[in-house]
Amino acid sequence: MEWFSLWLPLVSQVVVPVTLLAWLAFGSHATRARSIVVVALVATYVVAIGVAGLWLVVPWWLPFSYGAVVVWAIARRLWAGDDRTPRPRAVWELVVTVLIGALAALLIGIIGLAFAGRRPPFEPIELAFPLRSGTYLVVNGGSEALINAHLSTLEGERFAPYRGQSYGVDLVRINRVGLRVQGFLPPDPAAYFIYGDPILAPCQGRVVFAEDGAADMSPPQADRSHMVGNHVILECGGAWIVLGHMQRGSVAVHVGQVTESGYVLGLVGNSGNTGEPHLHIHAQRPGSTIAPLSGEPMPIRFDGRYLVRNDRVRADREGS
Repeated sequence: MEWFSLWLPLVSQVVVPVTLLAWLAFGSHATRARSIVVVALVATYVVAIGVAGLWLVVPWWLPFSYGAVVVWAIARRLWAGDDRTPRPRAVWELVVTVLIGALAALLIGIIGLAFAGRRPPFEPIELAFPLRSGTYLVVNGGSEALINAHLSTLEGERFAPYRGQSYGVDLVRINRVGLRVQGFLPPDPAAYFIYGDPILAPCQGRVVFAEDGAADMSPPQADRSHMVGNHVILECGGAWIVLGHMQRGSVAVHVGQVTESGYVLGLVGNSGNTGEPHLHIHAQRPGSTIAPLSGEPMPIRFDGRYLVRNDRVRADREGS
């Protein structure tokens, strides 16, 4: 699993786009029609991985660099002129051109789905951003499964106990170059930049659940017996706000306590079903004592923003 989680993004986000860019810039395209569909394929691939890819291993800004190369490659070919035939002459040339165009069309559909996920399914609940300072990258967020893995819990009886997390948001902290950790997948959770960051109450509310006994896991191991790990659930205006995967021993509130917005609830950790340190937050209707996360899910807006995968947030918030 560790090898797969490392090499898959390197292949899909580095090897494939660099190969496509080289093909676009320096490849020999038999006809003008082939050249057009190659441009479409490379451009749509770059946009698709930019809006839907999970940018944890390599920096989030890399697609913008790829986009600049696409523009340069197009300008280079236009400057060189075009004396090729406008249409394919052989059947096989036509087949290849159609296949490339079909791949570009498929990627356009993926891009459309990712942008559709930027719209909340219904009016979100308004919250303050739950972290104090730093730059944070949204790993999961949005209203389509393509950009938010939590949406897999929206349907199906087996996911009923965890349905409340369906519109959840996952956050990691990144440094100035866009990385969330030094190295690739270090086993020490303290190596991840977000580990130990204070988690602030995103609203004024009453604590209805607080758990602080789960161990911090060594990435990429996960504890599936305590799905949300150490966590706090606040009741705010009829909704339950769940903040999970906290450090063991860091939870600073107790059941029944009323907290102001900005109160420190605990520290970001790596407890529960998590491959690496991050903050998970979601809103839901109240669940039950037996299944606290079973309430109907609710989308969230932080300080007026509906966050989706690959959004970045610069936090600068007072805490107490």
